[in-house]
Amino acid sequence: MLKKTIEEALNKQVNRELYSSYLYRAMTVYANSINMKGSGHWLALQSDEEYMHAMKILTYIEEAGGEVKLLPIEAPKTPWKTLGEVFSEVYEHEQKVTKMIHDLVELAGKEKDFATLNMLQWFVAEQVEEEANASEIVEKIKQVGDVIGHLFYLDKELGKRG
Repeated sequence: MLKKTIEEALNKQVNRELYSSYLYRAMTVYANSINMKGSGHWLALQSDEEYMHAMKILTYIEEAGGEVKLLPIEAPKTPWKTLGEVFSEVYEHEQKVTKMIHDLVELAGKEKDFATLNMLQWFVAEQVEEEANASEIVEKIKQVGDVIGHLFYLDKELGKRG
């Protein structure tokens, strides 16, 4: 049985992961609207991945004997002005999520909830990858600048994400 403090924190994280999915889906719509379909593809897959993260935590709550409480999902800020702004926000958002995961790890350690600590280790490793991927894209956008041909090439590369 999960302690109430852990259950509440995990339910909040489910909400945050669903918000992340919602945010990246809004970014997908924006990228597609400016004919950056490769970026839209990358962001759609990111949205799907965030949804999967939410379901992973939700399933854990159920299996650990907790009660899942779905909370309202905040609407993301839209629209964005540039593709660079989108991916800068992706990177900043992933940094925030990393802090949230670290806070959960800290709480689980304080509560001596070793099963939750074990489950969260996957997320700790995942966030290293998430930040690295977003940072790399931001740096590439900075390098190519506003040169439309270069942005279209980068967009094509982002569309190859599987």
